[in-house]
Amino acid sequence: MRWSHGIALSLAVTLVTPAAIAAQDASRAVAGGGISVPGWSGMIDATEAAKGAKLTDSKLAKEGDALHVTTGPQLVYWNAANTASGNYTVKATFKEPKYMALNDHPHPYGLMIGGNDLGTDQQTYLYCAAYGAGNFIVRGFGPAPFRMNGGRGEMNAAVHKASGPGAEVTQEIAVTVTADKVECAINGTTVASYPKSDIVGAGKLKSTDGIYGLRFGHNTEALVTGLTMTKK
Repeated sequence: MRWSHGIALSLAVTLVTPAAIAAQDASRAVAGGGISVPGWSGMIDATEAAKGAKLTDSKLAKEGDALHVTTGPQLVYWNAANTASGNYTVKATFKEPKYMALNDHPHPYGLMIGGNDLGTDQQTYLYCAAYGAGNFIVRGFGPAPFRMNGGRGEMNAAVHKASGPGAEVTQEIAVTVTADKVECAINGTTVASYPKSDIVGAGKLKSTDGIYGLRFGHNTEALVTGLTMTKK
């Protein structure tokens, strides 16, 4: 009888756990959400919208010289005046004031480049984003999602690791476009480099020319400073 009870309990845990995990990882609306920085726009992922999430469930605000992002649903933020073409580098510093404060596992944040048709279902862009756990991802929309370095990306010693939940961690991220390649550098080290032909084309970017901005995973908070573009 005790053996049967143990089997039943084990089965119950097996059946319940996936749903519980999904519930824990669901995007949670941010109080006072919306965009309060003039000139900026945003769009949440289609998968988030399909679950009923809204852009106003995340928050973009100005805090001193920083852009303060708090999500809700995962999304992209941009200012249409921020454009780049030809050979260029876009960079910014991301400070996660309290690692994993809004989730029970790491979520990413980083830079977006090559934004075209933003705000529509045909939008294309590429992004490089870091996790406070020491890994990074390079992904994009073309307009369907695509991955350049796998599901959870790659670990790299250059990516700063938070000492633990609630600790501060900072990442300096830069994306550079040249005539023949696209590179992502984190904290001064190039962590990924791709031939431009692997980035632009069917199912990928329309062009590396376009709008640059910010990409954030869900249930994540960071302060962004020094968002700039320089020509190469």
